[in-house]
Amino acid sequence: MTEEAIRYVRSFLLGAVQLPYNQWESLLGYTDDPKQFSHYKSVICPSGFFDKGNYGRIPSMPLLPLKKLEGLPFLFGEPEVEEIGGTKIIHADLVASAYFLLSRYEEMLRREVRDPHGRFPGKQSLPYRAGFLRHPLVDEYGLLLRRYLPEGSLPPLPRGIRFVDLSHDIDAPFLYRSWKGLARSLRDRRGIRRSLQNKFGRPENDPYYTFPQMLETDRKLTALAGNCVISAYFKAGGGNKPFDKPRYDLDSKDLQNLLGLFKGQGLSIGLHVSYEAGLHPRRIRKEKLRLEEACGGSVSTSRHHFLCAREPEDMEALEKAGILVDSSMGYADQIGFRLGTSRTVRRIDPATGKLGSLLLEPLTIMDCTLQDEKYMQLDYGEAKKYCLEVFENIRRVGGDLCLLWHNNSLAESKDAYLGRLYADLLDALPAYLA
Repeated sequence: MTEEAIRYVRSFLLGAVQLPYNQWESLLGYTDDPKQFSHYKSVICPSGFFDKGNYGRIPSMPLLPLKKLEGLPFLFGEPEVEEIGGTKIIHADLVASAYFLLSRYEEMLRREVRDPHGRFPGKQSLPYRAGFLRHPLVDEYGLLLRRYLPEGSLPPLPRGIRFVDLSHDIDAPFLYRSWKGLARSLRDRRGIRRSLQNKFGRPENDPYYTFPQMLETDRKLTALAGNCVISAYFKAGGGNKPFDKPRYDLDSKDLQNLLGLFKGQGLSIGLHVSYEAGLHPRRIRKEKLRLEEACGGSVSTSRHHFLCAREPEDMEALEKAGILVDSSMGYADQIGFRLGTSRTVRRIDPATGKLGSLLLEPLTIMDCTLQDEKYMQLDYGEAKKYCLEVFENIRRVGGDLCLLWHNNSLAESKDAYLGRLYADLLDALPAYLA
């Protein structure tokens, strides 16, 4: 286990990642040596999680039910706090607990637990089984630790959601503007004339071309909140597996016009890593280069199609391809905090304990997770309730929110509420912002 990773987790808990080491190091120690206690304002006592012979083995997994410290569940140690010589000694191992969540340690250790797409299911995760998946528990640890420190020791946290990422995966930009789409339109009994118009007419006539509506909805929130809101669009640069369909030529007139629309609005364009590249991560670099060629600019962000970032070690391929930030870290079947935090965090490889250069932006809520019958299968009222609960939990810790809404979710349908829900959530968001 590297001391660098443990030091990073300590700084992350304090919200001091951007501060020089000498400005926070004396605030929080991680030791069980009484001779070292006086060097710190607070000390977390190690539980043995990182010990050689324990780390990476099944006995290192937390046992349910979890113990609690001031109402917060923690994974290792004991719920005791004492004061020795003016130093708070915390026997709940919040460093190991945070590391466990931030590093996807559970996914490394339980490799036999995967869904048909090779993903670790949210319902099988410790946060879900322990009942805290919709809480950014690591951020809540940070608030608790600040209460054990002298007032003014650290810069204050924002009061409210500090940053919102309105992100959109473009899996199916059009419904009817391909030859297969033309056949689909005829099967849907839209008539020959209308079907030909769908294929050869203006893209705005296609039901899935909801981008003007989406841009306007996002723009309204940006106008109210300013620089704390961004919009990002993710497009695939390849992929030949059945789950990569429909495939569109990035050089086609329709796709070039769409990419041009995003660039003209100053929006971020990221790589939507294909299902195939999720299976074979070495393909990521090729897909990134292809997308950069098509959009005429560099691409530094990514998200996996189907959220198929399967194994923790696979993220190394994103670093090698030149990706700086990935926002795949949400569960497909449950909304909440897969990494235990709402804040962007450096990748930690749980197999080696080493820090990577890649930044992981937690994905908080995905549209289809809420409604899909394979996932949460919520009605409109339940979905809105859960989303607002998550908003409030982020607001309390001064964290960040990342939403994923697909363009086709805004298409009109008597059976879908996702378009209405998206507009309603963005209308509600200003009340939660910092």
